[in-house]
Amino acid sequence: MRNLIICIIALGFLLNTNAEPLKKKYTSITHPTPNYALGKTNMVEGVILHHTAEPTIERSLAVLTSKTKKVGTHVVIDNDGTRYIMAEPTVVTYHAGLSVLNGKEGCNNFTIGIEFQGNTLNNPLTDDQINSAIEYLRPLIIQYKIPIKNIVTHEMVRQAYKRKYPKKKCSGKVDITQHEYTRFMKALKDSLDVDISKTK
Repeated sequence: MRNLIICIIALGFLLNTNAEPLKKKYTSITHPTPNYALGKTNMVEGVILHHTAEPTIERSLAVLTSKTKKVGTHVVIDNDGTRYIMAEPTVVTYHAGLSVLNGKEGCNNFTIGIEFQGNTLNNPLTDDQINSAIEYLRPLIIQYKIPIKNIVTHEMVRQAYKRKYPKKKCSGKVDITQHEYTRFMKALKDSLDVDISKTK
């Protein structure tokens, strides 16, 4: 009889729609990049999403810490959701290059760079990558009051630069695909309970 009561209580908990789902907490590993601007402060007005286009996390970290390549970011998110923190949000890192967001140039100076391990032209983001990025971003969105419309892809800010300066050269790799961006933003919106369409 006692076992039956325990089972009924457990079943009731599982069926309780108000019960909070278990939320995975992802590991963060400090892995600093030397590729940042000394003496500058990031204004943190937006977020730019990238993919590393490298086959392994080791290769991605090597590229993003190479003093020769001089590219950096704030965080790299591996396929299992592990986050490699390369710089604090207020640090200016070299992730956006020639770029424009909302008519404002030099996105490195006012955006956070997020790099997803892999190449979304070949494989989609994993659920762990999406959930880990949201776990990282949510407190920053609240702290710095980042508008949802200011969370964009590298390709979006590069194309905005090309439109502003059609005669200037602005080359670069194709970054996170629009399909994966849309998928990520839907998950983020659901997490924040925000109607993205009203912020555009």
